[in-house]
Amino acid sequence: MPKMKTKSGAAKRFKSLGGGGIKRSSSHLRHILTKKTTKRKRQLRGTSMVCASDMKSVRSMMPYA
Repeated sequence: MPKMKTKSGAAKRFKSLGGGGIKRSSSHLRHILTKKTTKRKRQLRGTSMVCASDMKSVRSMMPYA
């Protein structure tokens, strides 16, 4: 049986944690930043957790994480 492949786009976007969670970074912070307020850009910094409703699809994209 061949090995399952990890989706390379998901591997770049998500990191698996020891407790079983998956962390992600926020979107909308790459370009067109002049029209966004400083508060909005500040709150998009850092990482957050993948919500429970998306966890199944993210796990299927990363079978060995």
